[in-house]
Amino acid sequence: MPRYPDHLLGDGPTNPFPGVRVLERRLGREIPHQLGSNEGLDMPHRALRAHFGDAMVEHVYSYGDAEALGIRRRLADQQGIPLEALLVDAGADSLIALTLRAVAEPGLTVVGTAGTYPTFGYFARGQGCRLVEVPYDEGPGRLAPDLEALARAAHAHDARLVYLANPDNPSGHLHDDDAVRSLRAELPDDCWLLLDEAYHDFRDDADTPFAREALPGVIRLRTLSKAHGLAGLRVGYAIAEPQTLAVMMKVRIHYAVSTLSQAAAEVVLDHPAESRAHVAAVLERRARLAAHFRALGADVLPSATNFIGLRLPDAELAGRVHGELLDAGRLIARPADPALGHVLRITAVEDALVPGRLAILEKALATR
Repeated sequence: MPRYPDHLLGDGPTNPFPGVRVLERRLGREIPHQLGSNEGLDMPHRALRAHFGDAMVEHVYSYGDAEALGIRRRLADQQGIPLEALLVDAGADSLIALTLRAVAEPGLTVVGTAGTYPTFGYFARGQGCRLVEVPYDEGPGRLAPDLEALARAAHAHDARLVYLANPDNPSGHLHDDDAVRSLRAELPDDCWLLLDEAYHDFRDDADTPFAREALPGVIRLRTLSKAHGLAGLRVGYAIAEPQTLAVMMKVRIHYAVSTLSQAAAEVVLDHPAESRAHVAAVLERRARLAAHFRALGADVLPSATNFIGLRLPDAELAGRVHGELLDAGRLIARPADPALGHVLRITAVEDALVPGRLAILEKALATR
C-alpha cells in the first residue's frame, strides 16, 4: 500500500480548532451562546446588508463547519458515495495541495504529464517534490496522458504519487474506468494515484458504480466549479478511503471553505435539476462548437469536458492566433507548456458560438 509521511502517523498533528458546528455534533446538542470563538458576532454590517440583504449577512459572522457536513451529506445522498469517504475543501486546486501535504514529504518524486493541468506541477514544486513529467500520447484523433509511460516512470523513479487528470485538461481526453483501474494496478504498491476528476460531471457515463468508489491507494478530486457554476466560491471534494481522509484532515486548513460558500453550495446541491440542465446545455454547445470547427477543417480533439481542444498545425500559428484574439478582447486558452503550444482550448459557452466571435481563428484555419 502507498505510505503516509511518518510525521503524520500516530496521534498527531490534530486540528486544534474543530469549530462550533463540529463541537455541537460531538456533544449532541446546540450551543446557543457562543462566547469564546473571538468572532465579530456584533458587527452590524450595514453596508453588506444594504448591498446583499440580511440573509447573506447571517453567513459571514461565524467560522464555517470545518467538516462541511451539509455538503457531504448532499453529495452522499445524490451520488451514492459513502459519507465517510468524502472530504470538502476550497476547490480542486486546494485539494491537490492538500494531497501533496498529506502523502509526499519534500524530496520525494511525483510523476505527471508534461502539459497537463499545470497547477499540479506548481504545487508539487512548492512542496519540495521532484517532478518527473512524461510526454502525451499523441496521434491522429488522440492527445492523451500516456498511462503506460506514467506507470513506467513511477517504477523507474520510485515515485510516491502519480497525477492523472481524467477527463484531461487541456486535451479533453477521457480514459475509461478499466484503464484507470489498470493504471492503479500497474503502479508501485507504495505509490499514490491522484485522480483529478474536475470535469467528471460532463462524462456521458458520470453515474456509474465506479464513480462512487473510494479506491485503495487513490485520492479522487472533484469540484463544484464547473457543472455547478460555483468557481468563485471555491468548493471541491475528495473521495478516498476514510483512513486516507483522516490523514488529510491532519494538514488541512480547517476553515478553508467559508460559511457563505458552504451555504451557497448546499442551495445549489438542493436543486440538482438545475445543474443537470446546465450540463445538458454545455454538452449541446460543445457538440455545436466541435461540429462548427470540424466543418472548417480543424483538428478537433475528442472531449469529455466543458470545452473543446483544437490542434493547430504548429505552435507558431497557434501563438499568433491566440495573441490576435486577445488583442481583440477574445480570450481563449493556450497551454503554456511548449509541448502543447499547438493546442487551443475553447470553453463551450454561448458567447463562443456567436457568429463572428472567433472570426480571427476561423480565418486562420481557412488560409493555413
